[in-house]
Amino acid sequence: MKTSDFYYNLPEELIAQTPIEPRNASRLMLLDKKTGEIQHKIFSNLTDYLNEGDCLILNNTRVIPARIYGVKKETGAVVEFLLLKQIENFVWECLCGPGKKARTGAEFVFGEGQLECEVIEVKDDGNRLVRFKCDDNIYSVLDEIGQMPLPPYIKEKLEDKERYQTVYSENLGSAAAPTAGLHFTPEMLEEIKAKGINIGYVTLHVGLGTFRPVKVDDVTKHIMHKEHYIMPKETADLINETHKNGKRVICVGTTSCRTVESVATKNGCICEDEDDTGIFIYPGYKFKCLDALITNFHLPESTLIMLVSALAGYDNIMNAYNTAVAEKYRFFSFGDAMFIS
Repeated sequence: MKTSDFYYNLPEELIAQTPIEPRNASRLMLLDKKTGEIQHKIFSNLTDYLNEGDCLILNNTRVIPARIYGVKKETGAVVEFLLLKQIENFVWECLCGPGKKARTGAEFVFGEGQLECEVIEVKDDGNRLVRFKCDDNIYSVLDEIGQMPLPPYIKEKLEDKERYQTVYSENLGSAAAPTAGLHFTPEMLEEIKAKGINIGYVTLHVGLGTFRPVKVDDVTKHIMHKEHYIMPKETADLINETHKNGKRVICVGTTSCRTVESVATKNGCICEDEDDTGIFIYPGYKFKCLDALITNFHLPESTLIMLVSALAGYDNIMNAYNTAVAEKYRFFSFGDAMFIS
């Protein structure tokens, strides 16, 4: 299986640059994973295709406004810092650019002095370990001076930071949004509950590895980045009860999917768990928990298009994507959605 097998031609004008209003006005492609049949709907119609007793699993991670610009104390040079992962208290792993201006020992100041840092290590992969210093909680400072770490294919400025958060985001820790969840409004979630569909939450903190291309020709040789997940007991119990009753577990987004499948693979069942996962799902994978998936349209040759191909079948997915291009669907983070059932 080659990475190039997952290529499709996407005109640049179909890459959504701004979020749609309201959130649930985006388009929704229904894809039957058994027959490959496609229907075209609006996301607000989703409730019609959920059944009483089904459960939705949502990822309640919250994106850190993790892009900040520092001024080098020694020279006044401006360097971009992208906070990737908290290592301990005030020490973070960061991407820095230009990197040559952020060597070990370099010191920077941010905003109007609310935050300072020192580069304490340059890692083998070029990432930096940085020790920050501030008088306040670092998250409060980031909320004040930080920008959302939008993916590189989004060129437009985001006017409202909250539009790159789900309405149910809660646990700070992500470098990118779980974008399938961006389509839900609070009213729609209430409508779903009123129909007797249960909602459970997991946390998976999304890393920037989400956007890293697969650089090997042989798909099976690709090494996934690791991300931290939490499966609460109440969500595990809900999933087990749903399956016991013969109903569907429907994951919202590939991050929720990777969480439930990681737990099932590691433990042989769904149970309370917290760990890091580097699970890589591609065609040939046998799903252990998930029955259906709500997801956005993913980049060509990405691990995410490989994941949905594992669920719906390679031919069905490539046909669905080519159909979406022909029908001028909006793609990627702020784009339209697909329900694979």
